[in-house]
Amino acid sequence: MEIKRNCWNDLLRWKNTCKGSKALLIEGARRIGKSTLCESFAKKEYKSHIILDFNEAPRSVLQAFDNIRNLDRFYQTLSIEYGVRLYPKKSLIVFDEIQKFPRARESVKYLVQDERYHIIETGSLISIKENVDNITIPSEEQKIKMHPVDFEEFMIYMGEELLWEYIQECFAHKKPLEQNFHGKAMRLFKEYMLVGGMPKALVAYKENGLDFTFADAEKRDILNLYRDDIKKAAKRYNSKVSAIFENIPSYLSTHEKRVVLREIAKGATYDKYDEPLFWLGDSMICNLCYKCNDPNVGFALNKNESFVKCYMGDTGLLFSLAFSENEIIDNNLYKLILNDKLSINKGMLFENVVAQMIVAHNRQPYFYTQYNLEKKRNDIEIDFLLSNESKTNFKIRPIEVKSSKNYTTTSLGRFADKFKNRIDKSYIVHPKNLVDEGSVLKIPPYMVPLL
Repeated sequence: MEIKRNCWNDLLRWKNTCKGSKALLIEGARRIGKSTLCESFAKKEYKSHIILDFNEAPRSVLQAFDNIRNLDRFYQTLSIEYGVRLYPKKSLIVFDEIQKFPRARESVKYLVQDERYHIIETGSLISIKENVDNITIPSEEQKIKMHPVDFEEFMIYMGEELLWEYIQECFAHKKPLEQNFHGKAMRLFKEYMLVGGMPKALVAYKENGLDFTFADAEKRDILNLYRDDIKKAAKRYNSKVSAIFENIPSYLSTHEKRVVLREIAKGATYDKYDEPLFWLGDSMICNLCYKCNDPNVGFALNKNESFVKCYMGDTGLLFSLAFSENEIIDNNLYKLILNDKLSINKGMLFENVVAQMIVAHNRQPYFYTQYNLEKKRNDIEIDFLLSNESKTNFKIRPIEVKSSKNYTTTSLGRFADKFKNRIDKSYIVHPKNLVDEGSVLKIPPYMVPLL
């Protein structure tokens, strides 16, 4: 069974509205399924297609871009090399891994002016940006961001579409699930948290009798691929990028969960690490969450770049990065997490997956803390801030993430007192069922995508 991706609708909308007048650029981290999505879309929506993978494109195809103004000759070369007949308005050409050959991206301007065939580009965002110094970026592009498989897509792939519809219905009416269904939904959520949303890992998990070890092997291959990308693409600051990347689990295991540079190098400052952090965020390997000093209209206007949390883009990858294969097996970590017996590191996983769910809906997460000089510690800590995105009636939606069933809400109460006129609704994400307390809505983590 193929994983149904929600961004299929974005591709369909582009096809029907642009009709070849604009190329579609799909940005995303490596191994999240961009190429697979494009190939499936091409087979279903077009009479013929060519997937031009710049990792292995023949020399004759690369040389064809030297004479891009002669489009008849250019398309003839593609057709002959790939053995595919192209049909005007009915064929799709995919420039896969376009960051490997930036001149192809520059050529998009001429290809879409011709409007003969539809063009899709895929690539890793940071690599594209680092390789565009000497080319003209085409304005004839429509961009979308693609993320790892989200929880809704996971549920449908696992054959739980009816349960997902029931979850949606309960959230819409602010009512809890029947307890047995809540237990089942939480079990599936924890499976999603452990396996993650990398398609190969998810397929390996399902096709091998729900065996986590097969998924883990795929994830470790992806982590090694990311390490290689960092060495090759991060250039002059790859050692700094690598240091941050490898330390993500240790940062997220602390109480504050933010990046502490002194643990990387003595005397390290954020002005020396802003580019490495940007690289990790822009590559979509990680999701950056900055502190907002004053939650008001436009969180970005009050962003504090010296206080940043660095979440992994995929929580399944975080789990495999945090623990060795032997540690997972020897300590039976899968069983401990599924049975709520893991006392340490569970908060790291819960908070990371909530960040992942927020970013999957193209929302930029922020957090808030207030330091109390008298107590010499933070007396307010809010894990995530969202907004209603209104320009005329801006409201804040603070979110606190609780990984255990027993917790306090002191920080959320103090935050509500301080910013009561700005708050729309407050949320607590906890392992228990939904509870509507009026100003505060407590929800299980499987409902986060519905916020």
